Amino acid sequence: MANHVYIHIPFCIKKCNYCSFVSGIDIKYKNIYLSALISQINSTYKNEKIKTLYIGGGTPSLLDINDIENIIKHFNFENDTEITLEVNPETVEKTKFHKIKEIGINRLSLGVQSFNDNILKDIGRNHTKKNILNSIEIIKECGFDNINIDLIYGLPNQNTDILKKDIEQSLNLGIQHISTYGLKIEKESFFGKNPPQNLPNDELQADMYIELCSDLTQNGFEHYEISNFAKKGFESRHNCAYWANKNYYGFGLSASGYEGKKRYRNIASFKDYIENPNIKEEETELTEGEILEEEIFLALRLKTGIDIEKINKKFNINFTDKYQNIIKKYTELNLLKKENNKLSLTEKGFLLSNEIMSEFID
Repeated sequence: MANHVYIHIPFCIKKCNYCSFVSGIDIKYKNIYLSALISQINSTYKNEKIKTLYIGGGTPSLLDINDIENIIKHFNFENDTEITLEVNPETVEKTKFHKIKEIGINRLSLGVQSFNDNILKDIGRNHTKKNILNSIEIIKECGFDNINIDLIYGLPNQNTDILKKDIEQSLNLGIQHISTYGLKIEKESFFGKNPPQNLPNDELQADMYIELCSDLTQNGFEHYEISNFAKKGFESRHNCAYWANKNYYGFGLSASGYEGKKRYRNIASFKDYIENPNIKEEETELTEGEILEEEIFLALRLKTGIDIEKINKKFNINFTDKYQNIIKKYTELNLLKKENNKLSLTEKGFLLSNEIMSEFID
């Protein structure tokens, strides 16, 4: 049973220079794509009560109100379901977003990335700082009170002073959630094929992360996951379901899902998806050991960490004994901490999370 849903909308006005997602599809193909998407939903969704639904992209806010409403009407929701729509600032318009609120969208995730106009231009974004501020003002006027913004650090020509200004501007917006991501250049992206100049080195990028963590936590944001900060009660329930290793549907081009013990990814070819939206590009049935490793990996992303009693019961193991050498090694280095029968990364440990997590994987 899956109570969480991710839907991928691949349309963009223009693909950003750092983006490696399956996106950038021309909006003129909207109708045939949405027809295939609805077909996939109807053939797969089992009418469970949905706790969270996340519409990502691409730029889902390019869709018309009727398109968004037609997607969400196919699901059976709980009374307090979290329904998130990803938004680009240049697509925000008052009349449209009043209606988006009316049809049930109750959380918005705004792709800000930076407030510096020169950097926004360098990374291929279509908006400016003025667009960002106007869009936040409009969506607040429309009644949205659960708003996330994305910020990227480690961008070309970015330094700590520029990042500090981005953080200061973010704190002045009166929003509830901030997601922060270090720039990672994939070979499929424009930057992967055309490497940018003046990238911050690893040491500077680490300093930027530390700066983000310090400034946001000192100003009322809880650092509840490696890359995510929230005011109390505004943690992303959808992403928390991922990190709790819950089952979820993935609908749309190249979307990933997890049902039963099976992880899958939908076909990435637009043409093939239109012809048969139920084709999977990857499909893997996980072993018990692989599920345990994922449980550990995902839980360590969260500040709350691993509930040792819970994981012992679920997998019939003695977690502390099984991983005693790894636990000892990293607690002595102050990268892991064990408190109240929970094992979690320290703030220092978050910086080396991939290295630490990899040791729990055979």
